[in-house]
Amino acid sequence: MCIRLAAGYVLFVMAFFVSAMTANGQETSLVGIYQGSELTAAANHLGQGGYELSDGTKVSFEKWYHSNWIDMRFEMLTQLSDDFGLLWGASTGQRAEKIRIDPGVKLGFILQKRPTPSTTLSLTVSSILGGNLTERPCTADYGAVGGFHAVNCRLAASQLRPSDTLKYMTNLEPSRWKLDLRFRGEF
Repeated sequence: MCIRLAAGYVLFVMAFFVSAMTANGQETSLVGIYQGSELTAAANHLGQGGYELSDGTKVSFEKWYHSNWIDMRFEMLTQLSDDFGLLWGASTGQRAEKIRIDPGVKLGFILQKRPTPSTTLSLTVSSILGGNLTERPCTADYGAVGGFHAVNCRLAASQLRPSDTLKYMTNLEPSRWKLDLRFRGEF
């Protein structure tokens, strides 16, 4: 619920920004809408596998790492001149019981020059703010001798001490910076 509310707020602010830019004569275009990212793939990978309890019951990671909502991103381009534009967008994030991808905002610019009438050189620089993937621990019951402990869900059945498994919690950032240099020629 919180992710959808935050995503709705971000989309509202972005729509307000677009309408203000359009009112000033700038043209804003949709570059793309995407679902999933490298962090979505990482979250899916964490959900593979499982372990077996002492009584033989199999426990799948799928229920903890599967999300009904896949991270959705959109990118827009506001053209400020023939050779310069602002690239911007947002992502909704993704959440499951033991994994979270935070919403993010993408900001950048595109600069292009035409060295000759039939060639174009363009530079795109963009950055993502937010959008981190964070894994949350489980509480494991190690019986009368071991008691209850916070533990990395994926390593709860390993030979590691419960406190040592927490060192292997997954915390990833998206690719923060993107630099794209292109040269295009028409024949």
